Amino acid sequence: MDDNAGQLKKFQKELSSGTVSLVLLAVLGQSRQPLYGYQIAKRLEEVAEGVLAGKQSALYPVLRNLEASGLLASEVEPSVSGPPRRYYRITKFGREMLREWVAAWSATRDSVDKVLQGEM
Repeated sequence: MDDNAGQLKKFQKELSSGTVSLVLLAVLGQSRQPLYGYQIAKRLEEVAEGVLAGKQSALYPVLRNLEASGLLASEVEPSVSGPPRRYYRITKFGREMLREWVAAWSATRDSVDKVLQGEM
């Protein structure tokens, strides 16, 4: 891997790690029913134009951390086509934090856009 590709990959990884929790909460906040990991990953692939594609296994530790923080709740249900599935849903506290995180994201995005566009 050349140096440019390596630097880009490193930047994308750092950027992604800061936004995965936000997008997971958003997906679950927009869903009318609980979702299991594969469903969440598929929704991200559909709407994120592949930005988070191929990182399905990386979602599970984040989901567990969000649950441990009280932002998500989960239940395990049997599956007719394999092992039991853990279904996640956003909590009331998760919805409150999602609103705050979206506001913080918007402010950060706007500030970065101003710098990138030379509006300092």
